[in-house]
Amino acid sequence: MSDKLREEIKERIVNNDYHCEKELTLSIISGKWKVVILWHLGVEGPHRFSELQRLFPKISHKILSNQLRELMEDGIVHREVFPEVPPKVEYSMTELGMTLLPIVEMMYEWGKKRIDQLKQQSNNEVISKDL
Repeated sequence: MSDKLREEIKERIVNNDYHCEKELTLSIISGKWKVVILWHLGVEGPHRFSELQRLFPKISHKILSNQLRELMEDGIVHREVFPEVPPKVEYSMTELGMTLLPIVEMMYEWGKKRIDQLKQQSNNEVISKDL
């Protein structure tokens, strides 16, 4: 397992700034795109930067770079540069990152069910207004 962690998170641990363990987990996976990046890398396997960008057309190059960098600094994602021309770079989940995959998959399932419930509720409201 990796002991890598961003300095700001290490500092919070040393200073006892976390009220509970859930805060640490959220510090690592919080970010608008991190959970979906983790889902794609964990479920689909390694991706190149451009592939990740195509998956999220609304994400800027800078934001994607920052999210990946933080995940790498926390030991969740690995960046591999292949010695070829042109250079090839792939991002993949580390062993530690894969331990987060069940949480990410549960979030996916919960969100999917909740969206279905809300759509059904919306459809029922439309139908009752039409009656």
